[in-house]
Amino acid sequence: MQYRNLGRTGLKVSRIALGCMSYADPGKGVHNWVLTEEQGRPFIRRALEAGINFFDTANAYSDGASEEVLGRAIKDFTTREAVVIATKVFNPMRADPNGRGLSRKAIMHEIDASLRRLGTDYVDLYQIHRWDYETPIEETLEALHDVVKAGKARYIGASSMFAWQFMKALGIQRMNGWAPFVAMQNHLNLLYREEEREMLPLCASEGIGVIPWSPLARGRLTRPWCDEPTTARARGDEVGKGFYAKTQASDRMVVERLCAIADGRALPPARIALAWLLHKQGVTAPVVGATKQQQLEDAIAALEVTLSAEEIAALEVPYIPHEISGHI
Repeated sequence: MQYRNLGRTGLKVSRIALGCMSYADPGKGVHNWVLTEEQGRPFIRRALEAGINFFDTANAYSDGASEEVLGRAIKDFTTREAVVIATKVFNPMRADPNGRGLSRKAIMHEIDASLRRLGTDYVDLYQIHRWDYETPIEETLEALHDVVKAGKARYIGASSMFAWQFMKALGIQRMNGWAPFVAMQNHLNLLYREEEREMLPLCASEGIGVIPWSPLARGRLTRPWCDEPTTARARGDEVGKGFYAKTQASDRMVVERLCAIADGRALPPARIALAWLLHKQGVTAPVVGATKQQQLEDAIAALEVTLSAEEIAALEVPYIPHEISGHI
């Protein structure tokens, strides 16, 4: 396993992060395709055996069940100090008006609830899941600073938003001497590269670690092109369908180039797609989800794949601009 510092921090994270949204309770939340705890635990164990120390979840994944599954697995398979746990806050957790968002009230309640579910007294990375347009950003940032100073989070991060929003937040944090964002978890893969325009250069300039979500475009970069979903997850993933609803002819060409390179290397397309992402300047660790063991093995093996400049160019040339997806 390879490790890198997360942004400008001294925190060492594996170059592959295991996304734990898939390990929860199929009866909770909006994702009915998730695995049960019994089915999900072997993935966490295997990740640890491979040297992965970075695990990402969120309070809203299956209404908190994902945090519970991860917390119990960490307790059973390793030690708390050996791993880096990241979770998120923003999405609805209750029906009442204050049961969602990034107000001080919401953040202070949700960090304690996440810690209880995870069975720990701190998280390593506490991330805002999206930008809250109904709460002053100053209120959010001061509350996050207080979470860090209370010892409940070691670092804080953000997820998909506009680059101007992220820079505004960083500026406010610096102006007030508050704990800064050290990571950006954004939407980035071969089929969605709009983050290359502003967010990636911003993160490189400001020393922010980049930990992309959906690095395989919800499975679309793991197989030859198909017009209709072929898996149970793809058919039931209404959120993912929205991200890639407006398919373009260039998308098919990207997948065809990907599969051609993979065939030439006698490797699965997933390994090539992840290798491309790992080659991107500033990318620290893609957040990879896995519901089949081979998916996890491909993610681990992608670290050993080196792409030539010609292969990277062949993958990138067909891309054309896409509408913003993932946070609006």
